[in-house]
Amino acid sequence: MRNSNEAKTRAEASFKRKQDQAREGAKAWTEYESQRRSVDEKIARLRALRLAKEAAEAAAQDKKKNPRASAK
Repeated sequence: MRNSNEAKTRAEASFKRKQDQAREGAKAWTEYESQRRSVDEKIARLRALRLAKEAAEAAAQDKKKNPRASAK
């Protein structure tokens, strides 16, 4: 009987550990996805700013090169 109780206790402890690991894994995955989305959003925002800046610089260069075209 004693061996049976010890085996049951070990099995329950092992099961609890595995449940805790699964829970922690799901939590870590959620945090990872959240951080990845945040980085993706930041990259998109910075890309949009860079493209806007480049377009403004190109427009300024065109205006410098051909002032008559922008006066129309």
